[in-house]
Amino acid sequence: MVAPYEIRADHDARTIVVYQAYSTAIADAALRAGRFVAPFSFQRMTWIKPSLMWLMHRSNWAAKPGQERVLAVRISREGWEHALSQAVLTTGDPAAVSHAPVHVQWDPERSPRGAALNHYSIQVGIGRDLIRTFNGDWIVSLTDLTPQVRKAAPLVRAGQGAKARRLLPPERIYPLPAQLERKLYRAG
Repeated sequence: MVAPYEIRADHDARTIVVYQAYSTAIADAALRAGRFVAPFSFQRMTWIKPSLMWLMHRSNWAAKPGQERVLAVRISREGWEHALSQAVLTTGDPAAVSHAPVHVQWDPERSPRGAALNHYSIQVGIGRDLIRTFNGDWIVSLTDLTPQVRKAAPLVRAGQGAKARRLLPPERIYPLPAQLERKLYRAG
């Protein structure tokens, strides 16, 4: 049985992969630099998602304008857990949320075809005050996942979601320290 709130991600002993969808201009500049650079905005919150299926739902398999490119952003687990330690659930006190450096939101996980599943996927909003730390200290590598997404999308449309998933990185439960579990899973 799947727990309703679990972080599922591509991760190893040192890193975790989060996904973001961007315009070609932002993606190309970031891939060349190995970090986010202009025209990426450091003046607004950036949302990172360890669930590729949730991002595919959100970006319509990289077909939405401004979200045509999918980047796999490998960050340090230390940075990830630091962000989570500063997070406030978006369902919490509005005053606390408005001043929090990091926001956490839980949304229904998605199937390849976009159907809501019975468990939740985490989204993490990195606020302006931490974006430069995220960009300069936490990012280990950036990978353009767009070619795999473009191969998988027609399979999904043809009803071959399992075949499409085989083209994409596998995700498994990310083991959070107990204090972060209590903080993030308490309200969902």
